[in-house]
Amino acid sequence: MITARRLGRALVLGLALVAAAPAAATAAPAPQYHPGAADLGANVTVFDPSMPVSQIQAKLDAANAQQVDNEMGTQRFAFLFKPGTYGTATQPLQIKVGYYTEVAGLGASPNDVVINGKIEAYNRCLAGGGTSNCLALVNFWRTVGNLTLDVNATGQDGCRASADFWAVSQAASIRRVNITGGGLSLMDYCTAGPQYASGGFIADSKLPSVVNGSQQQWLIRNSEIAGWSNGVWNQVFSGVVGAPAETGFPNPPYTTLDTTPASREKSYLFVDSRGDYNVRVPSVQHNSKGVTWANGTTPGRTVPLSDFFVAKPGDPVWLINAELLLGKNLLLTPGVYDIAQSIHVFRPDTVVLGLGQATLTSDHGAIPLDIASVPGVIVAGVTFDAGAQKAPVLLRVGQQHGFGFSSANDPTTLSDVYFRVGGPHVGSADTALQVNSDNVIIDNTWVWRADHGVENLTDTQRWNTNIGRVGAVINGDHVTATGMFVEHFQTYNTVWNGNDGTTIMYQNELPYDPPTQADWMNGSVLGYGGYKVGDKVKTHHLYGAGVYVFNQNNPSIHTANGFEAPNTPGVRLHHIMTVNLSAGTIDHVVNGVGGPADTTKIGQPVFVNDYP
Repeated sequence: MITARRLGRALVLGLALVAAAPAAATAAPAPQYHPGAADLGANVTVFDPSMPVSQIQAKLDAANAQQVDNEMGTQRFAFLFKPGTYGTATQPLQIKVGYYTEVAGLGASPNDVVINGKIEAYNRCLAGGGTSNCLALVNFWRTVGNLTLDVNATGQDGCRASADFWAVSQAASIRRVNITGGGLSLMDYCTAGPQYASGGFIADSKLPSVVNGSQQQWLIRNSEIAGWSNGVWNQVFSGVVGAPAETGFPNPPYTTLDTTPASREKSYLFVDSRGDYNVRVPSVQHNSKGVTWANGTTPGRTVPLSDFFVAKPGDPVWLINAELLLGKNLLLTPGVYDIAQSIHVFRPDTVVLGLGQATLTSDHGAIPLDIASVPGVIVAGVTFDAGAQKAPVLLRVGQQHGFGFSSANDPTTLSDVYFRVGGPHVGSADTALQVNSDNVIIDNTWVWRADHGVENLTDTQRWNTNIGRVGAVINGDHVTATGMFVEHFQTYNTVWNGNDGTTIMYQNELPYDPPTQADWMNGSVLGYGGYKVGDKVKTHHLYGAGVYVFNQNNPSIHTANGFEAPNTPGVRLHHIMTVNLSAGTIDHVVNGVGGPADTTKIGQPVFVNDYP
């Protein structure tokens, strides 16, 4: 039924929106209203500890069977566990997490939900269904958070009993997880090789000894670990209790910051002692170390779910904007949302929280989410897709020109925010992420112009069809990025124009698909750096970064520099590298410094420890 309050809100808004609504809106299906604070949609499953373990296991197994190979699909799922204990020593839960799946506890603390068993992601075997090409390089778009995992009661024999396996690459975070017993491996060494993995992200977690294995780059932030073994090219630790020391880089390949200069943990859904649903919005931290929940509830504010508009795929954008204008926050339930006109966030401290990899797809060239130049806005767990008609930008934070205000004590924060240009369908965007506001935290983002997908395009066709000019443009001052993965864009992947910026762990692959050298020229310069610090920038810090080259469409292509930055004392690049993955050449690491990453040293990074 439609409540009187909801109907009244809609009627009040209708008068204001008639002029702004597109003509086609009058012919659209009637909007569906979703009263009820805990109505999280058909794609969210909430488990209770009273439910039989076999029933929970069957539900999770069915979802994984559907999602384990569903890389470019439209299905989205969230599996949420109310406070309590699940699984036993004799009947543990064996949870396998596939694409577009979120597994999370609903406690105020990770200790409130205990799962006896495992939560895992294994290698995918891609060569004709056999075992000749098993790897984790494309294990994307999944997340685990806010629970305790006891892996002592695994129920597994042989190699699988040795650890909990989280063999993933980009867009696959672990947050607020407490793992007890056993170990954690970021490499699936039990499946046939080559077992490659590309890199990932962990935050606010307490972990046993971790096997990094084949991960190229990794960031673990504000956590506690019992140990860390090995690494490939660069493993970055920021504010981590138990982190290995930074000695002799690149042997071992560790970049260690004792504290994180600015951080804000991802907002999360929880159920309080009365059974009411709320969202916890953690406070910002400066120069912090360790987990936020060590001494009780994570510092921050609690927002009741009744203060959110709970959106479902198919809800019209005008209704979402109406609710935001009237003071609501926004919770996006799992699914794909076609956005033909921008969702606008005007109010400071607005929370936009996505469950189950909720995806906003640009339609008719619209900017899916446009945020005013105000402080404290939270965007978490949302994926942005380009559509066939070019969008100027997929997420804009603040207006590039005009009045705005911000606060270092209440920064706008983007957590687990992902971007795609191409992949599931043809996509086109001038810029994926544009940050114009000051005092913004970007905490784990993957900004991806697709190098593969279901579009059935050759490399040359992709170059001319999936248009993505720039991945991320940072114009604001005092912006901190912790875990930034940006790949395959057609000019600069990242352009950082703001002052006093900090990036902790950056991973980039240059585009695979320029047809000719002429297509990959910046005026008279050979190509574009994977990370560009603007020429007028006076202060900037980059820690632990890699730019990779794999010009498979034309191996003769050269890129002059992996990194570009002004040579000034306030701009410091620490532990940076370039590497050749088998085709093309990067002539220098940064500004003519560092030798070539060419096919004479495939897979062997060229390092510059400090620049200048």
